[in-house]
Amino acid sequence: MTAVRSAPRGGHSRYSTVAIVLHWLIALAIMLQVSLAWRMGGSTPQAFALTQLHKSIGITILALSIIRLGWRLDNPPPPEPAGLTVWERGLSQAVHWGFYVIMIGMPLTGWLMVSTSRTAIPTLLFGVVHWPNVPGIEGLAPASKVMAHAIGKNGHGILALGVYGLFALHVGGALKHQFFEPDTPILPRMAPGAVAGRWWEPRLGLIVLALVGAAALGKLVQPARPAAGPPPVAAAPAAPFLPEQPATLAPDAPGVAAAAAQPTPAPPLPQPVVWKVAPGSSLNFQTSWSGQAVEGRFNSWTADILFSPDALAASKVTVTIDMTSAKTGDDQRDASLPAAEWFDATVHPKAVFSATKFEKLSADRFVAHGTLDLRGNKKPVDLAFKLRIVGDKAQMSGQTSLDRTLFGVGQDEFAATDQVPATVTVRVELNAISAKR
Repeated sequence: MTAVRSAPRGGHSRYSTVAIVLHWLIALAIMLQVSLAWRMGGSTPQAFALTQLHKSIGITILALSIIRLGWRLDNPPPPEPAGLTVWERGLSQAVHWGFYVIMIGMPLTGWLMVSTSRTAIPTLLFGVVHWPNVPGIEGLAPASKVMAHAIGKNGHGILALGVYGLFALHVGGALKHQFFEPDTPILPRMAPGAVAGRWWEPRLGLIVLALVGAAALGKLVQPARPAAGPPPVAAAPAAPFLPEQPATLAPDAPGVAAAAAQPTPAPPLPQPVVWKVAPGSSLNFQTSWSGQAVEGRFNSWTADILFSPDALAASKVTVTIDMTSAKTGDDQRDASLPAAEWFDATVHPKAVFSATKFEKLSADRFVAHGTLDLRGNKKPVDLAFKLRIVGDKAQMSGQTSLDRTLFGVGQDEFAATDQVPATVTVRVELNAISAKR
């Protein structure tokens, strides 16, 4: 049996308490990161949420590593055990400084990759603290930004491979000295009280359990997924925009007199009327993401309406939508929608639906045959709607379905329809007041 030796005591036999705490915090965070990374593939809501957590932990590792490096430079580590050979000392130094390169380089390359991504998803540390993009990145030319993204992505991948190699060397060397070379104690330098040469070292067991626990946490943690829809804009009005329609009653049935007292529909409008959008109107859309329903709305849009059910040939409608105003209930997801991968709002800030042809299906049901100009692509769109006019007020409810791929909405990995379907449902609820009767 190899002789067991107690770790030397004294301030120069081990690292300082601050260095030890930082070492193990970073080690556990790296183990958690590696475990999370294996679950981040694909474009699902879970992968999205895990990526946000991964970015948060990465920035935390960057901060801790910079603090650790500063502490090391100001507080030199204890000397290496005297029994180490020249090549062991050299390899030890290479591994230590290699870890600093990875601990600082990986978050920096990841930060660069996120900052130059076509999908402009902001970074919120643990969903709370906004983390900016790399300074100066917004001013880069498109080609330079693409190159910077490639540098960040490739560098991140290469450094990720380095984690495994350095981990094997670091752990393998520590265990070699712990079990077979007690005259060159390594573990006691970072685990105070550990005894070199002792096979059943309790502190070593605690280290293993902590690392396994961090890996298990990375496999089991379920960060909150993006919300399924935006919150209501405001509370519902106390009274409906239009009076309730009277129920259809037999001539002798109770309530006929009350029904007769209800406001009657407006007389025919032989000429188109200009209508102004009133409060309570909404423009919503619905899709799904990996089977999870996603509701959204556009908070900023206008409508120029010249319409009469009795003068369809002269009627026309133009709806202009601010593509930066889409809200789905998740700030990070919403920030990505105007990007080039989705609406490309920098180049195409507005979407316009125009209709000059209307078809009457029944007394209160119509179809608007129009054209939607979205993301620079113009396609025919039919909007079926129900209309009710009482006095100088009108209430309209319509719905249509769009194929987002025909308009180029969803590029790169989202061009496929396995996670986000091609069909998007659009609903409009419109309250309007006639500008002049």
